Amino acid sequence: MVQEHCWVETPLGTMYLSMHDGALREAAFVDTWARPVVAPPEQGEDENALSTEGALVRDAVASYFGGDVEALDRIEIDPDGTDFQRAVWQAIREIPAGQTASYQQIAQAVGKPSAYRAVGTATGRNPVGIAVPCHRVVRSDGGLGGYGGGLHRKEWFLEHERQHISKNGNTS
Repeated sequence: MVQEHCWVETPLGTMYLSMHDGALREAAFVDTWARPVVAPPEQGEDENALSTEGALVRDAVASYFGGDVEALDRIEIDPDGTDFQRAVWQAIREIPAGQTASYQQIAQAVGKPSAYRAVGTATGRNPVGIAVPCHRVVRSDGGLGGYGGGLHRKEWFLEHERQHISKNGNTS
């Protein structure tokens, strides 16, 4: 069992990534994470040496912010959660970049059409928010709803994806 972590500088702040056997287990902006995080290395210090799999996760996150908004679809994830949460997170992962789905639509996708509030709770507990793109989940009326990283980040992610899907000609 290999556990690794690293930090990625993004346009929205420093992200902390934790991997377990090459699969992303946690991802959070350092300024919003509820748990204490080991401080990133000082500039010029050597960061953790990552396995090949860990480096692929880190590079996918960097690629996402660089414009390959589908890069995170290609990495493995291993978030800790209940069966219901994992089902919700998998359904969210299937929302294509540049598109959105409502909490109600996710509830229907997991076979629990009346559980849209539970979907909201599961979404809020998503430990790998960038790879399980909960920023793509919105209210039924099209409003943004909430976002643990701050609504400014949710707006940024959605706009970033729309711009790069359009530029790259992707329609997935």
